[in-house]
Amino acid sequence: MQRLEAESQLSYGDLDRALSRKEIIEGIRDVDGLLCLLTDQIDAEVMDANPNLKVVSNYAVGFNNIDVQAATQRNIAVTNTPGVLTDCTADMAWALLMCSARRVLEGDQLVRSQKWGGWEPLQLLGAEISGATIGFVGFGRIAKATAKRAKAFDMQILYWNRTRLSEIEERQLGVQYRPFDDLFPECDFVSVHVALTDQTHHLLSKRQFALMKSTATLINTARGPVVDEEALAEALQAGEIAAAGLDVYEHEPVVHPALFKLPNVVLAPHLGSATVQTRTKMGTLAIDNCLAVCRGDRPPNLVNTQWKSFGDGGSKE
Repeated sequence: MQRLEAESQLSYGDLDRALSRKEIIEGIRDVDGLLCLLTDQIDAEVMDANPNLKVVSNYAVGFNNIDVQAATQRNIAVTNTPGVLTDCTADMAWALLMCSARRVLEGDQLVRSQKWGGWEPLQLLGAEISGATIGFVGFGRIAKATAKRAKAFDMQILYWNRTRLSEIEERQLGVQYRPFDDLFPECDFVSVHVALTDQTHHLLSKRQFALMKSTATLINTARGPVVDEEALAEALQAGEIAAAGLDVYEHEPVVHPALFKLPNVVLAPHLGSATVQTRTKMGTLAIDNCLAVCRGDRPPNLVNTQWKSFGDGGSKE
């Protein structure tokens, strides 16, 4: 914020909540750049509130909250903050996997209840992680980073991706490809790492949960709508799968009410990138992107590559 105040005419929402649509529209009427959050829906109507808007800089790696096509039609640059949150999000996926498999939250609640009677041989038995099989739905940067952690636990690593890796890269990474439906029956853990698009909405639903082992655990640190949340709740209730660890939700911040009642689900409040170091790097990237476009330069992380630089600079944000 100090950097933006020094390098631009800055105005911002200082409320401890997401801005309403009306507040965003009013706020961008006379600015060159909008630096927004993934909770802000930026569509054609918002953009049309300011015909002179030059850039929508998203403080996130995902950008499904922005109508990129509408922005491109208006020659508005759309940018994001990739790369800097890879390891941080992989750590979160691994934390959810460990917590779900070893029933850490259930154990914590038992101790806090002051009803724990001491060690018992069958108490809160969980799933073995070392030597288990993990499958990745999507195999981009974050999935590959998570796979490195799995390798340290001597896990068999399977993956499905829209574009298969080369055989050389598969050997180097120690991973095996599976067709989509063939992935689920083999896995003890399934970790989701695809971007949210029209094609990936509810990519995991009733059919995929039915294919999974009854002892399997689902981990989602990607985007909530990739998983059919109602179907997931039903699968967990019916014992079709054993557990889930979720950092994202289909209708954030609303969570399917059935999940609250299930002890075999770990529910985190979208913490994937939540470290001081990573969030600072994301902010720096978002500022770099925004100010570059306002200067008339090509930004470092351009989403809509068809965008053409104005070349006439700018000063307001």
